[in-house]
Amino acid sequence: MAGGWARDGAVQDQIDASVDDAVRHARRQLPRGESLRHCEECDTEIPEARRTAIPGVRRCVECQAAMDEAQAAHGGYNRRGSKDSQLR
Repeated sequence: MAGGWARDGAVQDQIDASVDDAVRHARRQLPRGESLRHCEECDTEIPEARRTAIPGVRRCVECQAAMDEAQAAHGGYNRRGSKDSQLR
């Protein structure tokens, strides 16, 4: 049940839109194409096992881990606002 001026189901629509956004973002992050033989960041050779396991891989394990950590540090944001932020 929505309150105020919102129609019924509006909250679920926001949740669904947030999930859809996250899925689209995750799919854009997936590697595509042929795997590189050398890391595009540090130019070290990418092992054959990694290239076979992850088609389209572009970075060595160390560089990919650093990139993943940097992206996690930024975190996501709630573009629709949270209930707590609206009460302040």
